[in-house]
Amino acid sequence: MNHNMKLLFVTLLLFSLIFASTVVAQVDAQSAMCDSKCKVRCSKAGVQDRCLKYCNICCSKCNCVPSGTYGNKHECPCYRDLKNNKGKPKCP
Repeated sequence: MNHNMKLLFVTLLLFSLIFASTVVAQVDAQSAMCDSKCKVRCSKAGVQDRCLKYCNICCSKCNCVPSGTYGNKHECPCYRDLKNNKGKPKCP
């Protein structure tokens, strides 16, 4: 390899590492946001673990969770419109 090829390779490798670390940081931040918003959303649910599971699935797909413990789904149309395999609302 000549000098220019090595420099190009190192530059691309460095760029890839920076990009990957940025993506991981965004995923971690989104996960933390979903966890905190879903804890509020499911705080009064009868079956907390199931509520948290589906809320986190919906949040990760839609990047939002409606405010409060019930209703307000107009705040997040994606969350509101997700359906389970029986055609009923998927998100709590």
